[in-house]
Amino acid sequence: MGTIYAIANQKGGVGKTTTAVNTAACVAEAGYPTLLVDLDPQCNATVAVGLPKDCEPSVYDCLSSELVLSDAAHDTAIENLSVVPSTPDLAGANVELPRLPGSETRLREALGEVRERFLFTLLDCPPSLGPLTVNALVAADRVIVPVQTEYFALEGLAGLLDTLSLIQRELNPRLAVAGMILTMHDGRTRLAQDVEREVREHFPELVFETVIPRNVRVGEAPSFGLPVTRHDPSCSGSLAYLKLAKEVAARG
Repeated sequence: MGTIYAIANQKGGVGKTTTAVNTAACVAEAGYPTLLVDLDPQCNATVAVGLPKDCEPSVYDCLSSELVLSDAAHDTAIENLSVVPSTPDLAGANVELPRLPGSETRLREALGEVRERFLFTLLDCPPSLGPLTVNALVAADRVIVPVQTEYFALEGLAGLLDTLSLIQRELNPRLAVAGMILTMHDGRTRLAQDVEREVREHFPELVFETVIPRNVRVGEAPSFGLPVTRHDPSCSGSLAYLKLAKEVAARG
């Protein structure tokens, strides 16, 4: 039975999509059937694995109709990795979803045979706590929270954790935090060191041991339509995401 992870943080630019894409690629390359679901209307995860923004069917079709995720999954150039793409039309879901009955559970109801077909499913959430992120959290078993090691790192984390508690209480009691992953870390700066220490002190049991470094190869990989693990397998970013994938799998 597969596990579903939501990659969530309402703060933008913290590495959610990068974490989702590269963790999914690492798990798939280890031989496990993996599904990446792009829930962001910016379509960055879709493009990062080499698919166009107008790819159909998409996750929008799953949320707005009876189509199930497994029927909207597209193969990628990476063996064992499939993706349910996003399109710019998904932006309309923020307005449309609240009007639908059971709007918070649309994605969960669209899972279909996902747990049977894929050992790992990663839901790449948009930078908000709107209807799309709520749908992901209701459908997920675990949440991975990317946290950038900069000044506003803890800004909004309290709000996210409050939202998680609400969803656990009202809609998805099995939801748990798999961990927080520190991203874009520049160990040469005092600021990054201070933020890492503060996050680990606040959440000692939740923060992954792995730290994702600030790395040029990670930033340029999406322009080639590739995860960084394919773009430059030996760079520090690739090695860090490989370590993270192992740690995620070990935590379950």
